[in-house]
Amino acid sequence: MTRAVLHVDMDAFYASVEKHDDPSLAGKPLIVGGVAGRGVVAAASYEVRKYGVHSAMPMSTALRLCPHAVCVRPRMQRYKEVSDQIFGVFHEITPLVQGLSLDEAFLDVTASQDLFGDGVAIARRIKARIREITGLTASVGVATNKLVAKIASDLSKPDGLTIVPEDRIRATLDPLSVRRLPGLGRKTGAKVEAAGIRTFGELRIASDRVLRPLFGRYTERVRERAAGIDDRPVLPDHDEKSLSSEDTFPRDIGDPRILQAELTRLAGLACERLRRKQLVAGCIGVKIRRADFVTFTRQRAVAPPTHDGRTIANVARELLARWLAGARGAKLRLLGVVLTDLSPASQLGLFEDTPPHTSRLDAALDEARARFGSGALRRGNTIK
Repeated sequence: MTRAVLHVDMDAFYASVEKHDDPSLAGKPLIVGGVAGRGVVAAASYEVRKYGVHSAMPMSTALRLCPHAVCVRPRMQRYKEVSDQIFGVFHEITPLVQGLSLDEAFLDVTASQDLFGDGVAIARRIKARIREITGLTASVGVATNKLVAKIASDLSKPDGLTIVPEDRIRATLDPLSVRRLPGLGRKTGAKVEAAGIRTFGELRIASDRVLRPLFGRYTERVRERAAGIDDRPVLPDHDEKSLSSEDTFPRDIGDPRILQAELTRLAGLACERLRRKQLVAGCIGVKIRRADFVTFTRQRAVAPPTHDGRTIANVARELLARWLAGARGAKLRLLGVVLTDLSPASQLGLFEDTPPHTSRLDAALDEARARFGSGALRRGNTIK
């Protein structure tokens, strides 16, 4: 039986939910996002995208591009409710569902074809069920692997259905811009184009001499991706890869003392989520965004992995202090704490050396915040 993988991507999900719930918004250029201060675009309807507005753009920039756009605040609980309905449709077909976000997932429907028909028939069934239950449209790519299915789902939006059989992979991918390669990134994409490589086909046949300065040890993998080769399975129990807490400040901050207090507060919030999920982190990082939007990251591995708030905050503060020492006078608009290399806390007993009183303090903080809110109790070093 031919392997069949679907990538389902809801069309302008947040904006589409808002238009469904408020029909007066139909046909209007709609932006979902923060509407004051340092707000950013969470979602943009197709009507506003033609003005150059896209997600993650500062709201001030979006409104300069489209001054007559209608702006609404995100309603995350509502989006989660609709997402649950959509994923319910997926699970009617197969248990092999790998969610990537509230509005996007991979499905391996290979074993479902005897019951529901081939991959194309299943894709049509899913699109129809989503529209019936939620009133929304989805774009679906059908292929024999995850990479090609994901690319295919973006080729005919909105409400698209694109099928790429095994024997048509190169014919489909070769003419596409390298910018469509998932994970390439904007900066790397620009470097690849500057090297004279503009399409998947050119990337697939490019020499090591051209590619190695760009991709190093990942050269052969990138070449395989350009050829549509991908043997990754659909992982229904997709483990969480990272956990973070970040904040965009109402005004740029240059005072190191205030920045360190903010970072300590964010570390506490990230640690609370880490313990709630019963995970430990083996790598601690900070995300630093200057007033000019240039973003930096710094990270450090820790052994043994930990969920101790004091340990994580101390490492994060040291990483920030080292960055600030080389960027004196810099003002920041955003700070974040990023925890990666996550593993179950059940393994902690094998190597944990966190002092018992520290664990008890973290537990007391977690309990107080759960009962009275995240601002109910704070460590002294988070007070500015």
